[in-house]
Amino acid sequence: MAQTGPGLNYRLPWPIQVHDIVNVAAVRRAEIGYREVEERGQEPVRRRIQEESLMLTGDRNIVDIQILVLYQVKDAVTFLFRAENPEEALRVNTEVALRSVIGNMDIDHAMTVGRPEVEAETWKILQMLLDTHQTGLHVAGIELQVVDPPDEVRESFYDVVRAKADRERLIREAEGYARDVVPRARGEAAAIVHAATAYRDERIALAEGEAERFLKILEEYRKAEAVTRQRLYLETIERVL
Repeated sequence: MAQTGPGLNYRLPWPIQVHDIVNVAAVRRAEIGYREVEERGQEPVRRRIQEESLMLTGDRNIVDIQILVLYQVKDAVTFLFRAENPEEALRVNTEVALRSVIGNMDIDHAMTVGRPEVEAETWKILQMLLDTHQTGLHVAGIELQVVDPPDEVRESFYDVVRAKADRERLIREAEGYARDVVPRARGEAAAIVHAATAYRDERIALAEGEAERFLKILEEYRKAEAVTRQRLYLETIERVL
């Protein structure tokens, strides 16, 4: 067994010698959970493979996942002579890696913000498995195609999702209304308290002034009762007239 590069290479005829050509530059595709079937004169049709696509999430929900794996041959000798069927091993190991990732994740997270995490974790586990099984393959990329609940419960699931979204929207609206109303109410309350305090201080000052004036009049009255009484009488009659 020998490995040669491009150019003129001689070999003895079969069955003495044989040769295998491996394109290590080509990027190959593996469709997990679906297959694209091309029919003559029509666009490719995607058909779901339920045995591969249906998986159990960490919160005990069933999710339908379809994934595309892009890979290359990184070692032609290992690819040809180590594993019995490297490309089938890639399919099986992709399922194993994807199920292990999804099994530790909630369905809501996997369907929304967790998609990049699913791709990254699946790539890491899959590459480790391929290296362990000596397939000679390198995973160039992983692309999630579909992450949905099964068809039988899809509408009910989306109803729940929409209800949760409406709940979050109403909570945000209520919080926004509270942020607008509460400061305004606090401002109005502070203004009322300030006005009441000013009115109180004004009334106290007036009362103290009246009391002080009365005490002065009382003091003058005691000094000259007849004169003071006459002056108060005249002042009163003047105000009346």
